[in-house]
Amino acid sequence: MPSNVEIKAVLRDLPYLTQRAKELSGSDGTVIRQQDTFFKVPAGRLKLRDFQDGTGQLIFYERPDTEGPKLSNYSISPTNDPQGLVKVLTDALGQVGQVKKERRLYMVGQTRVHVDSVEGLGDFMELEVVMKEQQSREEGVAIANQLMLDLGVKEEDLIDGAYMDLLLKNQQNGHAS
Repeated sequence: MPSNVEIKAVLRDLPYLTQRAKELSGSDGTVIRQQDTFFKVPAGRLKLRDFQDGTGQLIFYERPDTEGPKLSNYSISPTNDPQGLVKVLTDALGQVGQVKKERRLYMVGQTRVHVDSVEGLGDFMELEVVMKEQQSREEGVAIANQLMLDLGVKEEDLIDGAYMDLLLKNQQNGHAS
């Protein structure tokens, strides 16, 4: 199963981080609109990512809900009928909820730097160090930590869990969007 080392953080200074990501990647990034639908599963997370263009991906992943760099194992299958698949999976498994976001993707070496504007939550940064076959988890963590420094991300801004978890927590606390 492919894996990556991930970190996620609240963005306090969007212009600074965006500028640093442009400099480090040597590009203006790529804008990707996504709607993720999460389904009820006994372990891990299962989501259907709809790219809003008739294509999508069914993604299963497992990772610990802890702050800081963490190893995530995942499986991905493309689809040309994301809406049909959402209906079938909702009927079969039930939905946890949906996350809508606009993502700007920057590639820095083997790392995907995401600058995400999440509907109902705000702005976030996510790093995904896409692990090479023989790389150790420690190497991935070292790359993530260095890139965090290079982008000016502070330890206190790190968050655990997925955007879906944050949205659900807000709803439970009466801050429904």
